[in-house]
Amino acid sequence: MMDELGKWAKEWQMKFNANKCKVVHIGNKESTESPYSVGQGIRSEKLGITNEEKDFWFDTGLKFSSHISHAVAKGNQTLGFIKRSFVYKNIQSVKLLYTALVRPHLEYSNVIWHPIYKKDIDLLERVQRRATRMVPGLGNLSYEERLEAMDLPSLAYRRLRGDAIEVYKYLKGIYRVDSSSMLPLAGLKTFEIRGHLLKIQKRYCRTKLRAIFFSFRIVNMWNCLPDDVVLSPKLDSLKGRIDRHWRSLRYSVF
Repeated sequence: MMDELGKWAKEWQMKFNANKCKVVHIGNKESTESPYSVGQGIRSEKLGITNEEKDFWFDTGLKFSSHISHAVAKGNQTLGFIKRSFVYKNIQSVKLLYTALVRPHLEYSNVIWHPIYKKDIDLLERVQRRATRMVPGLGNLSYEERLEAMDLPSLAYRRLRGDAIEVYKYLKGIYRVDSSSMLPLAGLKTFEIRGHLLKIQKRYCRTKLRAIFFSFRIVNMWNCLPDDVVLSPKLDSLKGRIDRHWRSLRYSVF
């Protein structure tokens, strides 16, 4: 693979910066030397090894706690800027500023780095807790009551809802990719027993890490949805039906 990349770079007269290219060994087996290099001949440069890397911060165990910490830090930094810059605050202004400037940092590509540890879930939700406390008159309410007063779903609910939306996009062909291997349908036999026509096959996982991958963690959630939700004719109708079906979860942390 690296040889092919080197040939491509030579053909198109593009030089890779070896200092900006790193090798991450995934798994428990440690390695102190990188077997990969870029370039050819005497100009070949060996790539360095790192234990974690961005744009999505992850470590050798494919854990995203570092990414969550960076997202939370950025979110808190932006909240601090909002608190210092705006004197008058009400529900509408705080909600608008938070959803436009802060929440994107906490949700960017969370289908990939979906948190599984309670400490990471609480860390993310703590930023939104802080945002809801900025509204005068809501400080004496519980977090769930503040969310309901602002009509602001919890981050946990938005991740759950986002997973369902992504599954729908794959199965309905909105994403122009073959999803049959990633999200194999259970088939008509299972449908005849119970469930809906788009029920996904549940596959065996040997490790917890594998079980949290998108194509595995969404199975139980998607299969438990009713027919009128999964068979929605359009994406917009799906979103509305999901919100009605899960209305009891909208402001909850789970």
